[in-house]
Amino acid sequence: MLTISNISRVFESEAGTVEALRNINIEVPDKEFLCFIGPSGCGKTTLLRIIAGLDQPTSGEVLLDGRVIRSPDPRQGMVFQEYSLFPWRTIINNVAFGLEIKGVPKDERYEIARKYLRMVGLDEFERSYPYELSGGMRQRVAIARALANDPEVLLMDEPFGSVDAQTRNILQGELLRIWGEARKTVLFITHSIDEAVYLADRVVVLSARPGQIREIIRIDLERPRVRTSVEANVLRERLLGLLGHERTRGCGETVCWTGIAVDSNRQTRPDE
Repeated sequence: MLTISNISRVFESEAGTVEALRNINIEVPDKEFLCFIGPSGCGKTTLLRIIAGLDQPTSGEVLLDGRVIRSPDPRQGMVFQEYSLFPWRTIINNVAFGLEIKGVPKDERYEIARKYLRMVGLDEFERSYPYELSGGMRQRVAIARALANDPEVLLMDEPFGSVDAQTRNILQGELLRIWGEARKTVLFITHSIDEAVYLADRVVVLSARPGQIREIIRIDLERPRVRTSVEANVLRERLLGLLGHERTRGCGETVCWTGIAVDSNRQTRPDE
């Protein structure tokens, strides 16, 4: 069980104070696939970094099986939006990197790395370098690298945001297949409502900053899911409504015009 308890995060700088998150409380059961959506700037990535131990909350705590997370923990694996692969290492050495740091013998770590390269369908490319692979393939390598360390929880920050739509759909299917085989707990940030409905057991909708839980929606659709089903469309419309409300509310004291937020109290020139 992953427990996120009363997490708040405030950033202080010379420019002022920014409250990014306020009183986030979630319990994530073992092997659940949980998606987060919310307006840009609502603190989704900040929350995931706190869960990963890469950032510290101003208040509250994150517990994994009752133990507080205060720093990066081998029980959790992180997949970023950017591939973050080492360009000078072959694919198999990228996947085996975490095991190498742990001191796992070479033959054993290569055996584990090959297992996960087969799982993501890239075992034929173990001697290639990242620049020789497409964007979607590099992201699959990043997933294999995270899984090779056998984490209990897989944290994913918009991992498919930088690939084209067709590749994204393929990667979503691959991720669900891997999740079905590995049965890890997955926390997944996305800006795509379609992606959230297709992947998640539950979707957490965060409010405009400061990020708070607006609603948690259970996706009670049988797997494999049909993206165009009536039930999926109903859920998408519900999530679109919630997200649209938060985007509008996030404008606050501003007038949103042609997609640009302009302070309503400031005098502007016609060409601004």
